[in-house]
Amino acid sequence: MIALLRKIAKPFSLLYGGVTTVRNVLYDKDVFKSTRFDIPIINVGNLSVGGTGKTPHIEYLVRLLQDDYKVATLSRGYKRKTKGFLLADKNASVLTIGDEPYQYFQKFKKIQVAVCEKRVEGVSRLLENSIKPDVILLDDAFQHRKIQAGLAILLTPYNDLFVDDGMLPSGNLRESKQGASRAQLIVVTKCPAVLTEEEQFKIAQRLNVQLTQTVYFSTITYDTFIYNKVLEKIALQDLVGKKITLVTGIANPKPLVSFLEENKIVISHLEFSDHHHFSSQDISVILEAENSVIITTEKDFMRLKDKIKTKLYYLPIQVTIINNEVDFNLRIKKYVEQNTRNR
Repeated sequence: MIALLRKIAKPFSLLYGGVTTVRNVLYDKDVFKSTRFDIPIINVGNLSVGGTGKTPHIEYLVRLLQDDYKVATLSRGYKRKTKGFLLADKNASVLTIGDEPYQYFQKFKKIQVAVCEKRVEGVSRLLENSIKPDVILLDDAFQHRKIQAGLAILLTPYNDLFVDDGMLPSGNLRESKQGASRAQLIVVTKCPAVLTEEEQFKIAQRLNVQLTQTVYFSTITYDTFIYNKVLEKIALQDLVGKKITLVTGIANPKPLVSFLEENKIVISHLEFSDHHHFSSQDISVILEAENSVIITTEKDFMRLKDKIKTKLYYLPIQVTIINNEVDFNLRIKKYVEQNTRNR
């Protein structure tokens, strides 16, 4: 059935691909204006719709830079209930700035977290602030070509490389594969923890990278504890053999499900759509389970923690760069240092 629907949608994919290609050509030829700012801006995005791991990679960059620079993140604020530019403060919530920006705001006290649908306006407003950032991290703005970032990082999942995908709606690509040429760094995400140099070389060949591009590989590292709202924790090993309720509202929960099952944790999985706003009926369904523990992702925890007072825990994740972490870090820091010093 899915194969038939994709076949039917193919003409629409050709039309959509044509429109996005023309748009990109007009930007490339400066027919459409693209604004560049006198500040280091790192754009982290993808070609496909969701599920590439943007949030943990943004957090990786925050951890890398926050001790040496004033860092700001700028997101669209997907599914928030507000409009325009907002700088997160003590009144911020998932409803006002969105789940991912709220997660950044809760975790990183040194940085500024802003949301704005119009990225040029968002950067301009950040630079008007009394505390001007030294570097801005653009969250999911690879197709937002009205702003020209100095460094673009393109993410593509190990099990779903953009070269194997097609255009929306028959595939999951937001623009043609040629759009990858705008990235200086390409990160293959969600890789196995052990990936040989031979495997990495073969993947880089398949991506058809240019001489000016560098390919890195990252893997997800799960915490060994789950945490609740007051940061009480339970070791995963204490849940072995026990049945828990897993609640997810992310694009691809399969890696998390596999991880818990590999750790011999019995799960009852309640799966919702990405960025799902949990209704009172959803909460009732979640609480109907008699399991003593409810586990969710950090992003989902931001939307659930004020609706479920007990039993709710989240499992933190971090990103690790495989093999070439020192080189990756140096590339990022060198870009920021050079463009900060030259201002």
